[in-house]
Amino acid sequence: MTPHELVAILEKHERWLNKRSGGGRANLAMVDLQAMHLAGVNLQSAKLAGANMTGADLTRANLSYADLFAAHLVRADMSGCNFYRADMRGCHIRGAKLKGAILREADLRGGALIDRRSDASSLQRSDLRGAEFDDALLARANLSGADMAEVSMVGSDCQGALMTGVNLAGANLKGANLSKCDLKGVNLAGANLSNAVLRDCNLSGAILSGATLRNADLLGARLEGVDLSTADCTGANIARSAENFSLKIQRNLELHFSWINTNGVTGTRAELSSEDLSHIDLAGVNLSGANLRGITLIGANLSDALLVMSDISGADLREINFSNATLDGSNFRGSDLSGARLDGAELGSVDIKGPNGRPTGRMWPANLSETKLVGASLIRTNLRNANLSGADLSFADLTDAILIDANLTGAKLEGATLDGAAMPAVAPDEED
Repeated sequence: MTPHELVAILEKHERWLNKRSGGGRANLAMVDLQAMHLAGVNLQSAKLAGANMTGADLTRANLSYADLFAAHLVRADMSGCNFYRADMRGCHIRGAKLKGAILREADLRGGALIDRRSDASSLQRSDLRGAEFDDALLARANLSGADMAEVSMVGSDCQGALMTGVNLAGANLKGANLSKCDLKGVNLAGANLSNAVLRDCNLSGAILSGATLRNADLLGARLEGVDLSTADCTGANIARSAENFSLKIQRNLELHFSWINTNGVTGTRAELSSEDLSHIDLAGVNLSGANLRGITLIGANLSDALLVMSDISGADLREINFSNATLDGSNFRGSDLSGARLDGAELGSVDIKGPNGRPTGRMWPANLSETKLVGASLIRTNLRNANLSGADLSFADLTDAILIDANLTGAKLEGATLDGAAMPAVAPDEED
């Protein structure tokens, strides 16, 4: 197609859009438009199915409602382009630029294209690999099954998009808004989701191996069958209800709650040693007396929980939230609480009771010996009488914490904040 022929079609299409005489809807289906200069053109509702626009300049063009079924847009520059409600099924957009483009409610699923030469049809997966969608608007777009490996979607808005089975391996989604997206079965292996918003999205069965979720917001996200063991979840807001875990773990928790509520008449004490309950939300629960030895609770939420006289020794508790929790008399020996939040928590002693149920006067202190509390927040934490011998409190925040009568023998306090902290009395022989 010559430039003159194309200009004539665009002029007739403009008249058709404005309902003027002599107009006609642009039909550029299967037309070769490679490397054409189409910046700023108005092709709203145009027919472009199967068109070859490889390397074309479509910056700021209006392609809303257009039929782009199985079109070739490889390496095209579509920055600022409007694709609102466009039919882009089976499109090839590999390496294209879509910075700031509008793809709201666009359909980017796979599609079947009929080859006129052979009358054969084949389902083609939308190929968006390596495309740049930075700051693009993809809200409520349908991207199901598309191949989006290595795409850049920094700061993009994909709120409510359908992205089931999408391949986003190695994609850069830093700061993207994916709230309420359907991401079931999506491949996010090695993807960068730092500071991304994934609130209330469905990530069931998603692959997140090696993904970066630093400071991401996953509050309310469905994570059934998701393995986060190799993902970097530092600072991420993740809350997984017990229903997201195995039936064995759910049953163990149910029996423990019954054991607590009936004073041991029914149910059994929880035996969750060595289990992985990372990012579980157990805020306010009563796990007193539970066996949690060697458990993994990375990033879990146990704020306001009761864990009196529980065994949590040798556990991985990095980034856990124990704010305002009651942990009196519990054993944390050798556990890693790096970056944990223990603000306002109670880690004091328990008065041991005799067979008759009366206090014996013998106190059982919380045991935090040899624990790692590097960078932990212990603001206003009650550590009275606690055993902190050999604990690493480097760079921990102990502002207004109570450490009266605590055992700090061999404890590391390098860089720790101790403003307003009530420290143990120094023995006369230690003052010299």
